[in-house]
Amino acid sequence: MYVLLLEPLLYRALGLATLLIALWAFQDALRRKAPVFEAADKRTKGFWLGMTGGSVAVGLLSTLAAGSLLPFTLVALVAASVYLADVKPSVSGSGRGSGPYGRW
Repeated sequence: MYVLLLEPLLYRALGLATLLIALWAFQDALRRKAPVFEAADKRTKGFWLGMTGGSVAVGLLSTLAAGSLLPFTLVALVAASVYLADVKPSVSGSGRGSGPYGRW
């Protein structure tokens, strides 16, 4: 009985978490310059803007319609997480003058 009451709340929480992570990834991809993506040997900036922008849209829809978009929510969460875990560290270190021991 209580599980049926908690289930929509858990779906909304997952949708909200997806939305926040996707917004973080999208704004980070938006402020990076396009040549940095190719220099880091990653996909193009347009590709990552499309992936993270789609993740934002799915996160927003899954927050509003709790539970009905669960597979898409999980795919959107994975796409935004891949950007943050793999692409962001590669493109953020370029052009900052950071040495092998960190920034000075």
